[in-house]
Amino acid sequence: MLKLTIHARAAGSRARAGTLETLHGAIETPVFMPVGTRATVRTQTLEQLLALDAPILLANTYHLMVRPGRELFERVGGLHRWMRWPRPILTDSGGFQLYSLAGATTLDEHGAEVRTHRDGGKLLLTPERSIAMQRAIGSDIMMVLDRCIDATSPHAHARAAMELTHRWAARSLAARGDSPQALFAIVQGACYPDLRRASAAALVEMGEIGGFDGYAIGGLAVGESRAAREDTTELTAALLPEDRPRYLMGVGTPLDLLEAVHRGVDMFDCVLPTALAQQGVVFTSVGKLELARGVYKLAEEPLDPACPCAACATYSRSYLHHLVKCKEPLGWQLLATHNLRFYLHLMQEIRGHIARGTFAAFHAEARRALAAVDPDNPARPPPPPRRPREPRARGAFAVHASPRGFASIQHVSSGEIMHSVNEPDVEAHRVYVAQSALIARALAGERPLVVWDVGLGAAHNAMALVRALDAAPGHAPVQLISFERDLDAFRLALAHQKEFAHLRHAAPHILAASRAAAAGTAGATSGAAGGTYRREGLTWTVSEGDFLETFAAQPAPDVVFWDPFSTKVDGPLWSLATFRRLLGALAAPAELFTYSASTAVRSSLLAAGFHVARGVPSGPKEETTIALRPGPGLDLLAEHPLLGRSWLERRARSTARFGADVPPELHAELERAITEHAQFAARP
Repeated sequence: MLKLTIHARAAGSRARAGTLETLHGAIETPVFMPVGTRATVRTQTLEQLLALDAPILLANTYHLMVRPGRELFERVGGLHRWMRWPRPILTDSGGFQLYSLAGATTLDEHGAEVRTHRDGGKLLLTPERSIAMQRAIGSDIMMVLDRCIDATSPHAHARAAMELTHRWAARSLAARGDSPQALFAIVQGACYPDLRRASAAALVEMGEIGGFDGYAIGGLAVGESRAAREDTTELTAALLPEDRPRYLMGVGTPLDLLEAVHRGVDMFDCVLPTALAQQGVVFTSVGKLELARGVYKLAEEPLDPACPCAACATYSRSYLHHLVKCKEPLGWQLLATHNLRFYLHLMQEIRGHIARGTFAAFHAEARRALAAVDPDNPARPPPPPRRPREPRARGAFAVHASPRGFASIQHVSSGEIMHSVNEPDVEAHRVYVAQSALIARALAGERPLVVWDVGLGAAHNAMALVRALDAAPGHAPVQLISFERDLDAFRLALAHQKEFAHLRHAAPHILAASRAAAAGTAGATSGAAGGTYRREGLTWTVSEGDFLETFAAQPAPDVVFWDPFSTKVDGPLWSLATFRRLLGALAAPAELFTYSASTAVRSSLLAAGFHVARGVPSGPKEETTIALRPGPGLDLLAEHPLLGRSWLERRARSTARFGADVPPELHAELERAITEHAQFAARP
């Protein structure tokens, strides 16, 4: 299905030159593939790409699934015919989008459900669906669906992602069927040599059985240093079969490409040529230039005297500087064409030197030239000294930047993210503060209120209440008690207020400072030292430690914000036993609000004795959950939409009616307790 013939090898290097035969023609390697994500290379026409002699393009399966969709390609006969491209195409599987859109993705063994960037709809991406889409596209080279993560992830996280990649690779191979298109596997394992060796061995063995036509090195250019990237590339390339092409995914600068060829890589793709062109950054024979700099305003010389492209042959640096500063599309187009030509010409030079036996000398000289930056212009003055950057991780947690423009806290070992889809402050106000009507109750001023905030995390829920109370002068006294087993997430968010703007308030800083003082007074071995923030009408304290061991010492709450991380990370807090203990600790009446709408969680709440109602929707969740303990003074059962028998009917069809903590021998007893619960007596 794909044949690689090696014509020459460089002495003193692992660089090699060859020919790769595909369904749409032969490709000389090493080769750079311009990125045409959505069936177009940005700013470039078909005629320009052919004039540049681009030998192969890359398109993206995920983006083409979103639009125009598989049906179109099946109807028109594939991507080649649709975009009129006569040469080979490689399609990425969509695996990188599961990484870049992590905040909008729910991932499990089966695959991933992605809330799409276009309209917020849901798209299911599995190995089988990815291959089916690539078959419809008709690419010459398909990629297996893989699990990409940060290259600096912990070893356990990297191993889990690698093993999932292997299982998905086997399913991709099976889904390929009798297609004549080539299929590449993807080696993962972050920057851990043992994992890279294990991944290469597993995939090569799998390929011997079913036939992978090539191997990609994935999971790089996602956070690691240049040295780590080069070491990992060299190690991995040496583990792959000599007779199959080796593809380094998503990398990188011209210097990156040169060094990877030196380490035995044959194929590359990267968006840098067009993406940097939009910023006015170009690669030239005299070094990398940043045309937005003022030094080019009056520069009459050509962009690159050694380049014959239109940008260099026709226009001055001054004019191109003007186009960049004005953000004129012509500037982006001219510079993108130049950068693409630079990349493609570099590959042509590399192939020629390997064939002539002069690659070693070329490599030594090109390393110096490609590392040069604005060599003919005055150097920028050194930047003023900066304060050391706060670490992006602390203990079990790390800062996660969502593609949607907000920051969240990620639990590193599990990979789970707090508030991964919805903006955290918006969700906190909607789910916990607004629907609990706490502000109206506090303003009524009938009596003091006690609020438990279970799962402080980055303090989004607590601060949503604090800020709402700040805007309601004269409210009744409120005692807010936050429970947290591990305050590292809170401390990490405090260190990054630029991204966690909700913490730009005196309260969390006073709370943290008083907690530190309390811990010092209590002694280093005390795990229950708390902190306190006070102002008129509000006392906010933090109870550090295991909630199940500390909550009994606190005053009974009127309202509970139930926001432990997840059933995976904080499993005991979502158990039937915990909900039974919690019910006994609540005042009557009392309300519990939680983001979960899980059938198992609702079943445990009902079995524990709570009444359960539907909460407001939040982001992709059509409902959240409210648990109630009725009592005198408030008619809670009339205020909230209780689950009815229609929910029981849906529950009967569920495959997860009980939590994992409920032993099977109790299922029948609890089933009766739930179905005979008083709230279902007269509700449809």
